[in-house]
Amino acid sequence: MNNKLKEIREQVKKELEYIPRGNTLQNELRMFYWPLRMRSLGKKAKSNETKEDILKKSIEAIKEDYSNFIPQYDKKFFRLKV
Repeated sequence: MNNKLKEIREQVKKELEYIPRGNTLQNELRMFYWPLRMRSLGKKAKSNETKEDILKKSIEAIKEDYSNFIPQYDKKFFRLKV
């Protein structure tokens, strides 16, 4: 694994510390976040998406099927405008 990929993985891993594990939907939020965020930081990234953009996309994806989902995340770390 090259150094850049390792750095990106470590960054995303650290960000996930601010999205706690929980019930099935909360864990699904974490599963959505990981690949989307990895892609947003990779070489082929098409735009400068922030961690907040990725979290918002992840939450929206879950809310498509579970509109009552209340995500748990560190609101100081992720400054979402909800």
